[in-house]
Amino acid sequence: MVMANPSLLLKSFFFFFLLPCLSWSCPEYQKQALLQFKSSVLAIDSSFHALDSWNSSSSSCCQWDMVICSSPSYSTSSVVIELHLSNLSTQLMPSNLLAPLFLIKSLRVLNISQNSINGQIPALGFGNLSNLVLLDLSRNRFNGSIPLQLFQLKYLQYLYLSSNRLSGKLPEEIGNLTKLQQLSLSSNKFSNGIPSSILHLRELEELDLSDNALSMEIPTGIGNLSNLSFLRVGKNKLTGGVPASMQKLNKLNSLDLKGNLLTGEIPFWLFDFKDLQELYLGGNSLTWNNNMKVVPKCSLLGLSLRSCGLQGDIPQWISTQTNLFVLILSQNKLSGSLPTTLFRSSQLYILALSHNNFSGELPKNIGDAKLLHVLLLDRNNFYGPIPQSISRNSKLQILDLSYNRLSGNIFPVFDPQVNLWYVDFSSNQFSGEVPTTFSTNIEILALGGNNFSGALPSNLTKLRKLQRLELQDNNISSELPNSLLQISHLAVLNLRNNSLQGSIPKTLSNLQNLQILDLSSNNLTGEIPIEFVNNLTGMIEAPPNPTSETLGSAAVLAFGSKFFSTEFAVNELIVNWKKFKQGLSSHNIDMYFLLDLSNNQLSSEIPASLGALKALKMLNLSFNKLFGKIPASLGDLQNVEGLDLSYNKLSGPIPIAFTKLQQLTTLDVSNNKLTGRIPVGGQMNTMADPNFYANNSGLCGFQIHVPCLEDLPPAPKLQDHDNKEEPWILQEAMGIGYPIGFLLTIGIIFLAGYFNPSPPSNNRRRHCHPPHRLMRQQI
Repeated sequence: MVMANPSLLLKSFFFFFLLPCLSWSCPEYQKQALLQFKSSVLAIDSSFHALDSWNSSSSSCCQWDMVICSSPSYSTSSVVIELHLSNLSTQLMPSNLLAPLFLIKSLRVLNISQNSINGQIPALGFGNLSNLVLLDLSRNRFNGSIPLQLFQLKYLQYLYLSSNRLSGKLPEEIGNLTKLQQLSLSSNKFSNGIPSSILHLRELEELDLSDNALSMEIPTGIGNLSNLSFLRVGKNKLTGGVPASMQKLNKLNSLDLKGNLLTGEIPFWLFDFKDLQELYLGGNSLTWNNNMKVVPKCSLLGLSLRSCGLQGDIPQWISTQTNLFVLILSQNKLSGSLPTTLFRSSQLYILALSHNNFSGELPKNIGDAKLLHVLLLDRNNFYGPIPQSISRNSKLQILDLSYNRLSGNIFPVFDPQVNLWYVDFSSNQFSGEVPTTFSTNIEILALGGNNFSGALPSNLTKLRKLQRLELQDNNISSELPNSLLQISHLAVLNLRNNSLQGSIPKTLSNLQNLQILDLSSNNLTGEIPIEFVNNLTGMIEAPPNPTSETLGSAAVLAFGSKFFSTEFAVNELIVNWKKFKQGLSSHNIDMYFLLDLSNNQLSSEIPASLGALKALKMLNLSFNKLFGKIPASLGDLQNVEGLDLSYNKLSGPIPIAFTKLQQLTTLDVSNNKLTGRIPVGGQMNTMADPNFYANNSGLCGFQIHVPCLEDLPPAPKLQDHDNKEEPWILQEAMGIGYPIGFLLTIGIIFLAGYFNPSPPSNNRRRHCHPPHRLMRQQI
């Protein structure tokens, strides 16, 4: 019988019995550190459930969600080596909440992205994690500079700090991370130049410094980073030209230089990179040599040559790029008609040809581009109808045909279920009734500046997700329908300069999200109903941190594993702002609150309840027939910057409460029947343009250089000693004046010859006039 080897039996016992136990254990101090972190998060967000598996009753933290431990060995037990803690909570959390994690020095991977963590990056804490290979702090709210301790993590290969609020200059110490393969610092506030030490990162494969405030030139030796395949420095303030050394980047797959201050001619060797898939050069002062012929060796997926001086027809070589997902040629001088080949692509997602000189009719095969998500053809010279085939673009999300010469009264009928959320047909020559044949998912519909007529269609209410409806500058007539209240998400309603009639419906107040309402230059009559302002909660209180994500400035589209960001921006909203037409940027439209009822025939008193709309920045009631006193409650409009009550029949004084309007920069109460003193104090002291008070005969005040009666000095009184001397002076004057006057009179008569003797005459009676009559005649 062969006896078993004791050593072999011991090893078998270890692998079959002890090893499974070790693989599920972790050091107690690491377990307690993680529980402390969870407790800190729960103290801020009690609804937090992402870490429910983390509990003290569990035998090992290696079994918890988002935790990965190392495999055990003979000499060591498992330790925590990876924490994947992204997107735990949307609540704002302080950066010191991370302190317990810094006790786990065995960490190699730490991902805490998308957590709204606020404050500076803890320097000493991250300095303790000396074994880190990957650190992801992206999409938080970290501020300040990058701590130098991060550049001492000698094993670090992946560092992601994008989409924070970091600032300052990029330190030269960044060159210490010689093992770094991917570095992303995009969407922060870094300034100054790109440090030359970045050229020490010879292992670097991906570098993203886009969307900052970096200046100066791209390092001339950038081509020495021979492993670089992904280079993004777009949306900065970089100057100079495209470095010639980039020709050595043979592995280059994506190059993004857009939105800088680069100058010079676009080098054609950029098209010699065989692996190049993305080339974004637009938005610089780079110029395209229209006389050079290009034969690309690459097959591009994305190309941006926005504002690069392209002229004439679309270059022929672009038609050879049959795999394009993104083509951006906006703001050039391209002309001619659109080639039908553009829409034969089976994978074109984004086509932006805005701000050119294209003409002719839109191609009838425009609907063949089945995957088209964004189509921007605005500000050209296209004419004719919109091709019906465009409704076959079932993936279309953004469609802008504004500022052309398109016409017709028959419109494509889109599938109600498609994701088309933005349509702009404004400033064309369309006619007929207002079209409603759009997706029910539409959020922004801009149809202003056309020739639409008739009544507002009742089936507008099927567009229940509408947030912005622009129908200004048309010929729409009828009353405002009560059905508008069914579009409950409406935030912007612009019906300026139409022929609307009737009164303002009380039900309009049910649009509780409304923040911009422009009904000016119509034929509306009646009163401003009290109910109209009582429920407009969107104008009563401004959000503390306004954002415009829904009406956003960019559309990010995902396909496969790649993301392409268009250079698309929602067109500005044109309103009358402080006496001038002004475009309100859609990027921050949530900051604006406006009510414009001017140029109508409204006749009532101004409701005192208007003063409750404290979010208003602009209130215009001018050119109506409003009467009565200005309500003192308008002094409660604490955010108002412009207030126009001119050309009405208002009477009484300007309320003293106007001195509370600390944001006021424009006030016009001219052409009314106002009386009394113009209030003094606060911003009213700066409202000193007399034109804004003109034709109010009863107003006074320093602003119009008309003193009020109570400000005039009293009439001077004679003093006592003067009164006592007055009789003596009069007596002396009379005593001297009478004799002198008598003597002068006699002398004048004598010299005139009235007392000379004359010969006798038969007509003597003719000269016997009384002396006083002779004197009157002589005089």
